[in-house]
Amino acid sequence: MKIGPRPAGSPQLKQLASYLKARLPRGRFESVPGGLQNVVGEIPGKGKAIVLSAHYDTKDIPDFVGANDGAGGTAAVLEIARVMAKTKRPKNAPPIRFVLFDGEEATNDADFYGTGVRGSKAYANKHAKNIEKLVLVDFIADKDLSIPREESSDEEMWADLRAAAKRVGAQSVFPDESSGAVMDDHTPFLRKGIPSIDLIDFDFPCWHQPCDDLTAVSKESLNLSGEAVLDYMLTEWRSRA
Repeated sequence: MKIGPRPAGSPQLKQLASYLKARLPRGRFESVPGGLQNVVGEIPGKGKAIVLSAHYDTKDIPDFVGANDGAGGTAAVLEIARVMAKTKRPKNAPPIRFVLFDGEEATNDADFYGTGVRGSKAYANKHAKNIEKLVLVDFIADKDLSIPREESSDEEMWADLRAAAKRVGAQSVFPDESSGAVMDDHTPFLRKGIPSIDLIDFDFPCWHQPCDDLTAVSKESLNLSGEAVLDYMLTEWRSRA
């Protein structure tokens, strides 16, 4: 948050990208058309990868730091990657990729898919054949957290996530409800037939507002959602052993 606003292509975002790359296992950059870059980490394995993702850019709005919309998901990916990198890899486990997308925020909201989700479109176009499934963490840190199943999210994956949430005591965050479909970084993968889920509490009053700062987020919310995703990822990883 000390870096401040981080719109795609900005010097501030490039500074953050270097920070993130250094903290992901086998961290690297992957170029995105328009001079942007995804930040990618990986734990190697056999077969198709399970991808955990978020976006790390912010909307180009004055004083907008995106504590929930961008930073929350990015923080969760970093911490889950740290834990999994220290965990003994199960025999025959699939690769785990940690992908932080650049350019999620649209430059023209009327054409969101055309001018937004730029990093995820580039990554899906390049890697779809080697991806088994994708988890996207987006709005997961707001204080009044409730994450229903986003309607386009894969139902079986979501059921498994809710089971993971129950195991770690975070079931209250994932009600047995659905919300309307949203276009997000999981959409390019869904369009290529890759099962995907989007964790997004879209009932967030500070969406694209300067009030999306540290006063809008909660360590407890981030911990609950993050613990559920970590349990889900570890369960998927170990199920191949």
